[in-house]
Order: sequence, then C-alpha cells, then structure tokens
Amino acid sequence: MKVLVATVCAILLSGCGVELATTAATTAAMKKQEIEAAQQTKAMAQQKIDQAVQSMQQREEQLRKAEK
Repeated sequence: MKVLVATVCAILLSGCGVELATTAATTAAMKKQEIEAAQQTKAMAQQKIDQAVQSMQQREEQLRKAEK
C-alpha cells in the first residue's frame, strides 16, 4: 500500500514539474517576443531621429548658402 501511495505521489509531482517547465518555456517565449518588438521599435525611432538630424543639417546648409 505504501508503494502505491508513493507511486501516485511521484506521478502527481512529476506532472507538476512538467507544468512548471511548460509555463517557464511559455514565459520565456513571450519575453523574447517583447524584446524583439522593443528592438524593432528602437530601430524605427533611431531611423526617424537620423532622418530628422539629416533634414536639419540640410536646412542649415541651405540657410548658410542663402546668407552668402
């Protein structure tokens, strides 16, 4: 009888371990997606900043030429 109880407990506990591992893997996958999305957002923002800086530099150059 003790062996049966021990076996049932072992099976139940191993099921919890599998669920925990699955939850951890799912959480890790979600975090990876969040990081990738943040990296894309950062790249887009940097591109817009670079375009704005380039535009300002061109405008400044035009103004200098106009002053001469």
